Formats: sequence, C-alpha cells, structure tokens
Amino acid sequence: MPLLQPARPKVLVPEKLSPDGLALLRTALDVDERKGLSPEELLEIIPNYEALLVRSETKVTATVLQAAKRLKVVARAGVGVDNVDVGEATKLGIVVVNSPSGNIGAAAEHTIALMMSMARKIPEGCASLKAGKWERSRFVGVEVKGKLNVIAVGLTVARIAKGLGMTVNALDPYASPAAASSASVTLVSSLPELLTSADFLTIHTPLIASTRGMISNAELAQMKPGARILNVARGGTIDEAALLTALESGHLSGAAIDVFTSEPPDPESTAAKLISHPRAVVTPHLGASTVEAQENVSVDVCEQVLDILKGSLPRSAVNAPLILPEEYQKLQPFVRLVEKIGSLYTQHYASLPGGSMARNTFDLIYQGEVASINNTKPLFAALIKGLLAPITGQEGLNVNIVNAELVARERGIFVSEQHSRDPHDDPSYSSLVTLIARPPSRPSSRASGIPEKATSAPQLQHQRVISGTCLGGQPLITRLGRFEASFAPEGTLLICENYDSPGKIGVVGSILGREGVNINFMTVAPISSKLSIYNNSMDAKVVKDGPAEDLSDASGSGKTEALMILGVDRVVPQQTAADLVQEGGVLSACAITL
Repeated sequence: MPLLQPARPKVLVPEKLSPDGLALLRTALDVDERKGLSPEELLEIIPNYEALLVRSETKVTATVLQAAKRLKVVARAGVGVDNVDVGEATKLGIVVVNSPSGNIGAAAEHTIALMMSMARKIPEGCASLKAGKWERSRFVGVEVKGKLNVIAVGLTVARIAKGLGMTVNALDPYASPAAASSASVTLVSSLPELLTSADFLTIHTPLIASTRGMISNAELAQMKPGARILNVARGGTIDEAALLTALESGHLSGAAIDVFTSEPPDPESTAAKLISHPRAVVTPHLGASTVEAQENVSVDVCEQVLDILKGSLPRSAVNAPLILPEEYQKLQPFVRLVEKIGSLYTQHYASLPGGSMARNTFDLIYQGEVASINNTKPLFAALIKGLLAPITGQEGLNVNIVNAELVARERGIFVSEQHSRDPHDDPSYSSLVTLIARPPSRPSSRASGIPEKATSAPQLQHQRVISGTCLGGQPLITRLGRFEASFAPEGTLLICENYDSPGKIGVVGSILGREGVNINFMTVAPISSKLSIYNNSMDAKVVKDGPAEDLSDASGSGKTEALMILGVDRVVPQQTAADLVQEGGVLSACAITL
C-alpha cells in the first residue's frame, strides 16, 4: 500500500486577499476561501482550521476563538486588530499577527491627498463643476507651506510634507531622536505645545485605552483658529462630537477624516453628521486601499502564517514580544534546541522515582554567544512547551510565546534564566544551553517574578542536567545527567544506562532485533571526566575534575557506567525495555520520541 501523506494544515480565508498571497499559502496549506460567512457559519466551521486570515469585516470573537480547537494563528491583513479578541487569543495560545508596515506608504499618501484636498477645497470644487457651475471665487484655498504637527511620528508623512515645504513638529515619547532628525522632524515635549502651533494636525496612533478620545473639546480649543485636522489612523482617537462642534463654530477651518468610531456609521450618529458637514473631507477608510498596499499586507501575513505553522517565531505578533530581525536569526535554532531539551527532560526522567515533574524548579543557563541575546522569551516559551508536550498531548494544550508565562504559572513551573559570563567547559562550541532541575524550594521564575537566592550546589549524582548546543543550525545534546553525550534529539530514541563492558551492544541489538526494531544509529556516552555543577547564583559553578573511574556507580563495584543512545525506527514497547533490563543486563532503558 502506498504511504499516506500527512494532512496539510487548513487555513480559512473569509475575505478577499490578493492572489499572490493565496498562491503563497497554497504551496504548503489547504486554502479554503469562504467569502460572506455569517457569524453563525464561521462559528460552525472554525474548528476545522489551523489558521484564519481576515481583514476588517470578520469579527473574531472570544466565542469563535474558543470553538477553534485547532487554531494556531489569526492573521489580520492590515494594521489594526480591533476585530480580533486579542486577550482571549492570548489565553488560548493563539498567535495574532498583523502587517504593521505593509500599507505605510499608502496611508501616508492618503494623508497628504486629504490634506491637499482640504486645503484647496477640491471635493467642493469638483462637485460644483459637475453640477454645471463655475464658481472660482467661492473655492479659495490655502497653501500648505505652514506647520504640519504630528501626534506619533509618521515618518513617511513627514518626509513627503518636507518636500512640500512644510515645517514638521511631532509629539511621540517613543520616537527615536535620531530617526526623527533624519526626517527633519522636531520633537516637542507636550501636547499643548504641539496643538497651539499647528496649522495642520494629523494623528498616527493606534487605538488603545490611552489614545481613545485623546483629542476632545479641551484639546481642540487649544488649537489656533482656522487650523485643520486629519485622522487617517484609527476611528475614536478624535472625539467626533467635539470635532463636529469645532467645525460648526468655525473654530476649525476643516477636517479630513478617513476612519470613524463605527464603520459604516449609523445614519443618525454623530459620525454621520460629521460626514455631511460642508467643511469635512471624508473617505470610507481608504488609507490602505491601494493595489500595492493590499498586495504587500497580504503577502506579509501569508508569509507569517506559513512560518508560524512551521514552528518559526512570529515576526509581527501583537500579543507576543517584538523580536528584532537580528535576534530572530540568532534565536531560531536555539528555540528548537530548548524545546527538545525540555521534552527530553520530561520523557527521560519520567522513568526515575518521583516522576519527571516531581521537580518543577529549573535553571536555564545560557553560555557563550547565546548569552548575549537579551530577548530570551522565545527560549522560555520553548522550554515550557517542551516540558509539557509529552504529558499534555491529549489535552490539546497549545503552548507558545504568547501564553507560556501564563501556562507556567498555572502549572506551578518556576524557571530562573541565567546568562553566564563564564566560558563553558567545551571551547569547541560557541554557545551552550543547560537545563538543571532542582527541588521546588526557593522557587524563582519569569512566571512568579520572585528573585531566587543562591543555594549550595546539589550533589552530582542527584543533578538532573541536560546541555545542548547548535551546530550548523541543528540541535545537538552534549550532556545528559552525568554523561558526556553527542547526539541529535530527533526521532525515536532508546536510552540505555549500563556498565561499559564488552558485548553489551550485541546483546541489546539482539533483543531489539527479536522484536523487529531496527537500529538506525548508535552512540555511547561515557561519564564525563569534567562535569560542572551549577549553583543558583549567576555564573557560579563548581567543576569536578577526575578520571571517569572516579565517577562510577555508587555501589562501589568499580565498574564504569555509560549511556547507550540508539536511534530506532519505531516506538519501543515497554515490555521490550523491560527485557533489556532483565535479559540484557542494562541498568535502565528509556524510550523517547522527539
């Protein structure tokens, strides 16, 4: 019989996306275009999909997200995510991504177009001429060679405005002075300073609690008589009732608005009255509506969906920390490594007395080049995912960078991340990551936030330690407990602890062969002659040197122990592992799948 191909992940696209973006998705996913879905229809079919791509019309509510048992990512082809319940998605471990830069050029051009239309009364002149009139004297405008003041620096708008001869001031507490200076933007320190000097005021902020209604009656009153205001960002940042009052009183000469508190506005709403006002130039949320912008945001979010479903880090997640491109490149291989280390820990130590999760306090130590990376949240998330995946697979728990801290807190897992300044033991590796499991006393964790004091180093034989590195971008385990290892954490592995004696490999191979288990590779891990014992203070460690014979089993037999790591082609039954102990003379046998 031919081998069945694994089912491809399914993505639901209920709104129009560019053909190029959809073609990109179809290279690896099953794409289901279902335009015009009702909320009830969306709720009914969403459990079948791993990804959901929307624009602004589809409402991704908490109810929808709770029903989406397989959903891993919601992608918004645009900037705002007002139509997605981001809080609920975070609880469920669903990544929400957008395209923050794909339509910047389009929105900037639309801002300038509205400003010019408002200054030169182009819409009124066009309507008058189409009505068969010739009213040149009625539509006298103003030149824009004044001050354009910006709330939240829109650098693209600023650069275009400078080309028009405008002086650009901006209020933005997060703006880089160097970036502002490069765009010839003068940063001011307060909103009143910005308002009182503006001939044109444009807003480029997201809609969050602190920006909702940030321009209202008091702020509009501070603007000079005859000033003009624009909003091509998010509806609600300007109080629509206050703006309508300022226009009707004549205090403001004009307003250019592309976004509203509700879209489309209700016929009797303040927004509808604002739209009909003769001094308002309005458009139906067209800031990103260019062929190029729609193409850009579509391709951008489709690339992100593909990356996330392949296990890569999110690039523009709104509910995960920002990861700079240079950090992304360094972190990606170590994310895979740390997840493998976590899974290896849970599976390997599960066979020991007390079970794998009897110890829920961990040190995660970064050494070498990886220690220079400041943003290690993806590594923390990878560890929590790896630790829990073998024991929560049936629960459908989706652990990732979005909800890892919450999951760790709920499960009582405490992790102390340490960046070690000391060089690690093996100079052949440029980076090393070490996981140490400790008794649950004195917990310290990114989840708990409680600082952990230094404690004495545990005895060597009680340490549960796994170290690993990346070679050529591929994970490699270099230490497992007391043993110096070198194996790739991939596939199904059989880990046998035994006395290093002649003929042991043949006995193990014979028993596996009897059960139809093929060995793909084998490596032997001896007890290390140089093992580090880390304590809980930063960078502190004790190194025990000595020949392998000095680190032999505690029974005093003098026999040297070793680990035999075998890559096998199938899951090894528990009875076969038991036979290896009873017949093969191994001390323990543990089958794991990574």
